[in-house]
Amino acid sequence: MHFIARLLHCPYSFLFLLGVHLLGGAPVLAQASAKSPSPNKFELVETTISSIHGAFRNGSLTSEQLVKAYLDRIQAYDQPTKLNSIILVNPEAIATARALDAEFRKTGKLRPLHGIPVIVKDNFNTKGLQTTGGSVALKGFVPSEDAYQVQKLREAGAIVLAKSNMAEWAFTPMHSQSSMAGETLNPYNLAYVPAGSSGGTAAAVAANLGTVGLGSDTGNSIRGPASHNALVGFRTSLGLVSRYGIIPLYSRNDVGGPMCRTIEDAVRLLDVTAGYDPNDPITKHSQGNVPETYSRFLKKDGLKGARIGVMRQLVDKNIHPEIKQLFDRAIADMTSAGATVVDVTIPNFDSLRANQWCAEFRTDVETYLRTFVKRDTLKTLEDIIRVGGFSDLVRDRLISQQTHSGRPVHPEIPCGDAFTDPLRIAYRTAVEAEMNRLNVDALIYPSWNYPPALVGDAKGYKGDNSQLIAPATGLPAFTIPMGYTTGDLPAGIQFLGRLFAEPTLIRLTYSYEQATHHRMAPKRFVALGQ
Repeated sequence: MHFIARLLHCPYSFLFLLGVHLLGGAPVLAQASAKSPSPNKFELVETTISSIHGAFRNGSLTSEQLVKAYLDRIQAYDQPTKLNSIILVNPEAIATARALDAEFRKTGKLRPLHGIPVIVKDNFNTKGLQTTGGSVALKGFVPSEDAYQVQKLREAGAIVLAKSNMAEWAFTPMHSQSSMAGETLNPYNLAYVPAGSSGGTAAAVAANLGTVGLGSDTGNSIRGPASHNALVGFRTSLGLVSRYGIIPLYSRNDVGGPMCRTIEDAVRLLDVTAGYDPNDPITKHSQGNVPETYSRFLKKDGLKGARIGVMRQLVDKNIHPEIKQLFDRAIADMTSAGATVVDVTIPNFDSLRANQWCAEFRTDVETYLRTFVKRDTLKTLEDIIRVGGFSDLVRDRLISQQTHSGRPVHPEIPCGDAFTDPLRIAYRTAVEAEMNRLNVDALIYPSWNYPPALVGDAKGYKGDNSQLIAPATGLPAFTIPMGYTTGDLPAGIQFLGRLFAEPTLIRLTYSYEQATHHRMAPKRFVALGQ
């Protein structure tokens, strides 16, 4: 009962799905009702939005059944295995699913994400559902409105199934540990980390505790955990999607976006979230850059005739031999799919990427507290520190942010966004100029040059390439599975494109995904109750 109370944050009982069977080692859902003659069975593990909607239409599944099945899996797996990916589940999820089922029966129409259960990182505001950023300082804070992306998902018919654990205040890419819920583990091998800070969303989606997920990314936090958990992770162009209602780390770099098991599912989320939001002025740059639908770029032959640039400055040194082997195999697979692969070296790369980071946490988090939380006892960074309850790492970061702001070197240079900061513009211009000179569609490199670190091994954190280009330049970068290293540990490959070139990245990554099919469910989390 302690587990249930912690997850739900209110008195509630889990309802086990009637008619859950094991078929071929994977859980399946029985037909929707005794009156339905359909003999179809629905396989839950590794399902997709398209498969779910097909099952809704043929009567073999309802959204209520789907939600109950995921709640069943959360109870069976999350705490018993010590995966620890979920902070709380939504007590209204089943009621919402029932209402969506009734809507479908009445209209015969499905919204774009109709009845789809979503795992939401706990730094996205969720109306009526506690939002903490992983910190006890915000325990009990229940937003009165959704974050923009959450609002758009709900309008499209999605169901917020659960709030996921994360690195407290999103402070570290190394692991996902919070004062709200402890440390999340990697479902592929529980002795290893899932990376941070969106490790809870990554672990939950990878373990099939929900259909799709939302994460946020300041330097690594969508793509790093996605790579460590054999997921697709989209860091989109800065300005394409609103960050309104997301607890900030550094708002000048922050992006929120999809973490999914397939490119197609990630595209379905992007389709309903991309575009202008007056509450996030940077999204004015999205105007004229959002197609009617991104799904038209899902082309299996998308690599045919493409030119791909290997970012040699990130690949040729300090790389684990097994990651290098997987990356070389990925290059060969792209070549076999019809792509031309060339080497790329960005001139003055080290000097361009230097001095890009700015410490703006105090300003950003205090703005968030003032705008959304509105507690007299929690207005400042000092108030957060006073509450306490966090790890030494988080405490040190908070204390450091008390006295540090701006750039560590040449603080006289203003810290602007990706469209006004001269250092960021120069960096992006140099990257895109070399891409243009060599006529490449995207740059590729391993998302991490090393496998996931063991839990508790701070020295094992190395090879994080996600930090190096996309956050400062504002360019989009997608990670996708490229295989596994010893111990069933996933590895990802990253595709980086020009500003607002998401259509190109979708075409290339989808083609690579369809040519390789590297994504596999973690073995321990396949059969319910195993």
